[in-house]
Amino acid sequence: MAALARSVLVTGSNRGIGLELVRQLAASPRPPQHIFATCRDPKGPRGKALQELAAQHSSIKLVQLDTVNLPSIQGAMQAVGYHLKDQGLNLLINNAGISSHTTLHSLDSQEMLDVFATNVVGPLQVVKEFLPLLEQAAKGAGKEGLSCSRAAVINISSKLGSIGLCLRVPEAPMYPVLSFRCSRAALNMLSKCQSLAYKEHGILCVALHPGWVQTDMGSSFGHGHMPPVTVDDSVQGMLKVLSSLSEKETGAFLDWEGKVRPW
Repeated sequence: MAALARSVLVTGSNRGIGLELVRQLAASPRPPQHIFATCRDPKGPRGKALQELAAQHSSIKLVQLDTVNLPSIQGAMQAVGYHLKDQGLNLLINNAGISSHTTLHSLDSQEMLDVFATNVVGPLQVVKEFLPLLEQAAKGAGKEGLSCSRAAVINISSKLGSIGLCLRVPEAPMYPVLSFRCSRAALNMLSKCQSLAYKEHGILCVALHPGWVQTDMGSSFGHGHMPPVTVDDSVQGMLKVLSSLSEKETGAFLDWEGKVRPW
C-alpha cells in the first residue's frame, strides 16, 4: 500500500482528532516522510502528548503555528519549506478549531468573531500562505489528476454546519452551538471556493465531517450524552477516505465514512 502522501501538515495537532491524525499517520505501514505537527505551543505543557509521540517517530516535526496569527503562519511556512527543500507540501489538513456555546439570546459579538477567526479566517490564511508549497508539490509530483498524494487541502468541518441538515440533527440542538454552526457553514463555502480556484493548479480541496467524536469539543455538544464515534475510528475512517479521493470529489462535503453530506 502506497503512502497517503510524502508530506503532511496537520494544524491543531496537540490533542483530539489532530493528535490522533499524527499518531496514525506515523504508525501506518507506509508513513509519510514528513509529518508536520503544528499547534500554538508545541513545546509547552499542552503539547506533552505530541512531544512524546515525536520522540518515537523521526518523521514527526513539531512546528509552532497559531492559525489566528499571520506572522506565526508565515514562520511555520518558512520552517516547513526548509525541511521540504524543493519538493513542496502534498497534504494540508486544517484541523484546528474552537467551539462556543453562544445562543441567539446570549450572543456575544466578540465571542462570535473569535470563533470565526479560528474556524474560517484561520484556514483561509493558512492555505493562502502555504499555497506556494502546495503548488510546488503539484507540479513536481509527476502525476495526472487530483489526489492527496499530489497536493490537497482538507478542511475538517462538521455536519452541524450543514444548512440542509439544520433541522434534522437530533444529537446537537441548534441554539447552544450557534457560532460553531455558522462558522462551519462558512468553512464549507470556503472549501468550495478553494476547490474552484485551485483545481487548475493541481490541488484537491475537500470539506470533511469527522463524525460526532469523543473529544473535548464533541463531548461539549452532547448535553450529557456520549458521542458515538471514537477518535480512533474517526481518524481511521478519514484516512481511508483521503486515500481514495480523486478529482471527482474535489469541492465535495464528505463524512468520515465517505458519504456525501448536504450543504
